[in-house]
Amino acid sequence: MKQIDLTNLFLPKKIEYTKDEVFDIAIVGAGVVGCAIFKEFSQNGAKTILIEKENDILEGASKGNSALLHTGFDAPEGSLELECVKKGYEEFIKLKDDLNLQILKTSALVVAWNEEQEKKLEDIIQKGFRNGVKELRRIDKNELLKKEPNLSKEARGAILVEGESVIDAWSAPLAYLKEGVRYGGKLVFSHKVEDGEFDGEIWKIKTSRGEIKAKTIINSAGLYGDEVEKIRGGEGFRIIPRKGQFLVYDKSAYDLINSIILPVPTKRTKGVVVTKTAFGNILVGPTAEDQESKTDSSTKKETLQFLQKKAYEIVPKLKEHSVTTVFAGLRPASDETFYRIEYDKEKEWIRVGGIRSTGLTGSLGIAKYIFELYGKSFEKKEPKHDAQKVPNISEFSKRDYEKLGFERIVCHCELVTDREIKNALRGKCGAGTVGGLKRRTRAMMGRCQGFNCMADVVEMIKEAQNETK
Repeated sequence: MKQIDLTNLFLPKKIEYTKDEVFDIAIVGAGVVGCAIFKEFSQNGAKTILIEKENDILEGASKGNSALLHTGFDAPEGSLELECVKKGYEEFIKLKDDLNLQILKTSALVVAWNEEQEKKLEDIIQKGFRNGVKELRRIDKNELLKKEPNLSKEARGAILVEGESVIDAWSAPLAYLKEGVRYGGKLVFSHKVEDGEFDGEIWKIKTSRGEIKAKTIINSAGLYGDEVEKIRGGEGFRIIPRKGQFLVYDKSAYDLINSIILPVPTKRTKGVVVTKTAFGNILVGPTAEDQESKTDSSTKKETLQFLQKKAYEIVPKLKEHSVTTVFAGLRPASDETFYRIEYDKEKEWIRVGGIRSTGLTGSLGIAKYIFELYGKSFEKKEPKHDAQKVPNISEFSKRDYEKLGFERIVCHCELVTDREIKNALRGKCGAGTVGGLKRRTRAMMGRCQGFNCMADVVEMIKEAQNETK
C-alpha cells in the first residue's frame, strides 16, 4: 500500500500583525497556559498577541496529559500551585456551560496496596483538609470493592476524593483561544522566537517570520521556556523534560472502572493512574522519566510492558482487552519542584515556568494570578461577537453524528463526520497541523489509527488549504 505523506499538508497561517503595531502584551507559547493567559488579558482590554512556533496550539507539552481536573487535595501546602489549581478548578466550573466544556464527575480513589501506603492515607486526608478540600474520606476494603468491583482484591483501602473529574483536555484550551480572539486578541503561528531587544519601553521580539513589538512579554513557552528566558538575560531557570508514557485501552474496557484510580503519591510523581478518558477509553500512565531531549516523545517497549503489568495488577480484567494505542508526553519540569512565576518589572517580562502535571487544571488560575501580578488596567472593550461554544467531541454529551445535516461519517472508529472535519479546518482558530485536526475532531485516533480514513481526511485537508490560497 502506498504510504500517505502527511508533511506540508498545511500552509503557514496568515500573519495578523503589522510591523508598526505595538501590543500591550505578547505571550510566547500556545499551550494550555498560554491560551488561558491570552483569554485573560484580551478579555480585560489589553492589546494582546499570542506567538507560537508551530502552526497550531497544543503542539508541545499540552498535547499529552491525563486530562484530569484536580481539586488540589495533594498539592504542596501554601504553594502558588495550590492557589492556582483551586482557582482554575473554580473558573473551569463557571465557564464550562457557556463554552460547552464537558466534564465527567467520576471522583477519585487514592488506593493503598500495602501496609506502608495504608499508613499514609490519614496524612493525605489531613493535608487535603489543610488545603481546603473537604470532600475527602477514608473507605475500607469492602466499600472500595463495592465501588470498584473489578479492582484487584489486593487493594487494602482508599481515600475517596469526590471532586476529582475527567475532562476533554483539548477542547478547553481551544475554547480559551477562541475567547481571546473574540475580545480582539491576535494569533501568530509558525513564528519561532529567536531573539529580542528592550529599549526600556518596548520589546522588539525577533521571530522566524518577522519582528513583533510589545510593551510586556509573557514567557509561557513550556519545554522551551528556559531558552526563551535567555532573551531577558534571566539565569537560574532550567527545564528538565520529564517523559510520561501512556497506554490507551480499547473502548470495550471503558466500564471496568467507575472512578479515577490514583496511587499513593511520592515526592517526585503522582504515579501511575488508571482512568476513563473523555473519548470512551481507559488510560494507564504516566511514567516519570527525566531526559535531556525536548523533542524525544518516543515510547519504549520495556516501559510499556511495565505499564501493562501495572494495569493488570490494578484491574486484572484489563487482560481481556486490547491496547488501542500508546503515546508519550513531555512535561516541562524545572530544576525546582514548584511553579516558577516571576515578574521582572524593570524589563517588563513575566516568566511562567515549571508548570507541570497540574497545568491543565491550574491554567485559568495561573492566568488570573498573572493578571493581578501585572497590576495594570486597560480599557475594556465589547467583544466582537457572542461567546462561541466549542464542538463537543467527548462521550459525555451528544456527538455530531447524532445530529442531522452531515453527509457522511469519515472516521468510523471514532464516528467523526465530514461536517466536523470541515468546520475544524476553518477560521483563525482552525487546525493548522494533522495533530491539531485530530485534537479537534478525534479523526484517525481510534482502533485503526487512521488506516481506513486517513486518505479521505488528507483529501479534505488539501481541499480546505486550496480554499485559503
